[in-house]
Amino acid sequence: MDVSINGAPIYTIPIGGGIQISATIISSWIVMILITGVCIWLTRDLKVTGISKRQAAAEFLVNTATNFVRGNMGVKFDAFIPFVAALFATSLVSNLISLVGIWSPTADLSTEAAWAVMVFFLITRAKIRSGSLGGYLKGFTEPIFVLTPFNILSEIATPISMACRHFGNILSGTVISTLLYAALALASHALLGWLPGALGEVLGAIPILSVGIPAIAGLYFDWFSGFMQAFIFCMLTTLYIANAAGEE
Repeated sequence: MDVSINGAPIYTIPIGGGIQISATIISSWIVMILITGVCIWLTRDLKVTGISKRQAAAEFLVNTATNFVRGNMGVKFDAFIPFVAALFATSLVSNLISLVGIWSPTADLSTEAAWAVMVFFLITRAKIRSGSLGGYLKGFTEPIFVLTPFNILSEIATPISMACRHFGNILSGTVISTLLYAALALASHALLGWLPGALGEVLGAIPILSVGIPAIAGLYFDWFSGFMQAFIFCMLTTLYIANAAGEE
């Protein structure tokens, strides 16, 4: 069995001379539409009393996001609650959407890189607001001027490490799952292909061992790992911003 693990597929829209679009862009829009649709559905017909199960679920999600941000950043950072909640939802759905056969946006480094750039902008903004632009720039020369290049590299390493950590875990899970499925298919052929005649050809071509075992592995690589990577990315986001705002 030939196993091919490539990057995001590229599709061509037959308009004009042909417009190329990445599967990452398509799946990212699908994720945004799904999240927007769920939010609209959850927040319909809100009431003060006699609330529905749908509204109770919406309030639970809002309270969870609020407690998460306040627990890591404090009450004065409540303005970040929508951003962190949107970041977590986008990351989680992007990680899990591959379960239905859609290309996962987080299997493309450009997705995590865009998120990391946004977080880096917020971290830098918090540092400047906590002191001043001059104080922020001066911080690169401390404790001694000769360390300036290393301080700059350390600053740039923050978004790079956040993006690569998330991307690496999601991509590695995809690669391992693909290799596991291929290996089980080969094992099925090796175990059943020895049967004589047409029976061996038919049964050997059916990846019987690939049924069930990859699903068990998917509990970790897709569900658990997908949730944890979304959680870790948001946790680091809140801690980095809170620490930056608390610097003198």
